Amino acid sequence: MKVLLVHNYYREPGGEDQVFHSEADLLRSKGHEVLTYTRGNTELAGTGSSALLRSMLWNHRTFREIRDLVRAEGAEVVHFHNTFPLISPSAYWAARSAGAGVVKTLHNYRLVCVNGLLFRNGAPCEDCLGRTPLPGVVHGCYRGSRAASAATALMLTAHRVAGTWEKAVHRFIALTPFAKDLMVNGGLPTGKVSVKPNFLEFDPGTGDGAGGFALYVGRLSAEKGLPVLLEAWSRMDDPMPLRIVGDGPLRPLVQSAARSNAGSVEWLGQMTLRSVVDIMGQAAFLVVPSECYEGMPRTIIEAFARGTPVVASDRGGMREMVEPDVNGVLFPAGDSAALATTCSALMMKKPAGLLRLRKGARATFVATYSADGNYARMMSIYGEARAESEHGGGGHLRGHGGARGGEA
Repeated sequence: MKVLLVHNYYREPGGEDQVFHSEADLLRSKGHEVLTYTRGNTELAGTGSSALLRSMLWNHRTFREIRDLVRAEGAEVVHFHNTFPLISPSAYWAARSAGAGVVKTLHNYRLVCVNGLLFRNGAPCEDCLGRTPLPGVVHGCYRGSRAASAATALMLTAHRVAGTWEKAVHRFIALTPFAKDLMVNGGLPTGKVSVKPNFLEFDPGTGDGAGGFALYVGRLSAEKGLPVLLEAWSRMDDPMPLRIVGDGPLRPLVQSAARSNAGSVEWLGQMTLRSVVDIMGQAAFLVVPSECYEGMPRTIIEAFARGTPVVASDRGGMREMVEPDVNGVLFPAGDSAALATTCSALMMKKPAGLLRLRKGARATFVATYSADGNYARMMSIYGEARAESEHGGGGHLRGHGGARGGEA
């Protein structure tokens, strides 16, 4: 099967970029011919607001380029990761018009929320779910700007009215059952949404956790729970060292914490994937204190691969990834006191208890997040999309809910 992968890079690298590259590598390793089409938000420099709005609604350039690429190369499936804002939903129609099966991974909640996070004022927000995203405009949810939010809301509303999600995409990939249910409740056709988790494209082997430190890896931002994490560490009388990897708008807060808590908090900045995986294996446990509905943090998968337990907030899909007393521990999101208590208890666990969690984490990776199992699921979804494209399938089945935990 010849596959075209499409992705719009953000200004700052993130997990979506890693998944895009990992899936390309996996497909190539299985003998598929893989083409890629990418744009990047660095192209936005000097772009006027009216030009950007036109591109967000319908980018004629990407429509032509993707349509012509699919026709010229005979791509059977076009798999989209991010299309916002430059590639635009016009690309789905381009791929479909050229006869390919169209697949879209839902890395975030952009199709039902203007900021893509379902998060506002420090808490999850579902005000726009299943309706016109006017609340997102009123609150300026995208970049704190009502104008930018209005542009994003216009794009979402126009393509909802045009039936883009129902007619131009053959299969959506949700990363967890929790995410699938949210997106179906937001209006995506239930019969078109399949569940496939992310994966780690290589097996790094089990670490020993002998470093004696807790680890955070990710964007340094409020929705990721950084303030809660730092507050929790300040509550502990004798905390284990905390190492923080990543960058973002809260870098000054992290640097200040590192200066005032020398020895207990250390900021390591950005690191390569291989370096992150290496330090994962040394960590006693990974902390994921996110306050938003995470899609599927790759850092959790990387930790499991190394046999490193995970302390995560009980929010969104993380409840479906972290099984208490098997591969980690959950704590109430946003509760720094509970996080401090949870981490302190984990630090004091006897070696046998920690070893059991490490074995559970590693077993979870092997069973759920390894490459071969993921490939089989991907091929099944590609086959469904291809079959529907060959029969001219559009489909108008619209879901209105369903039991959490279902899978198409």
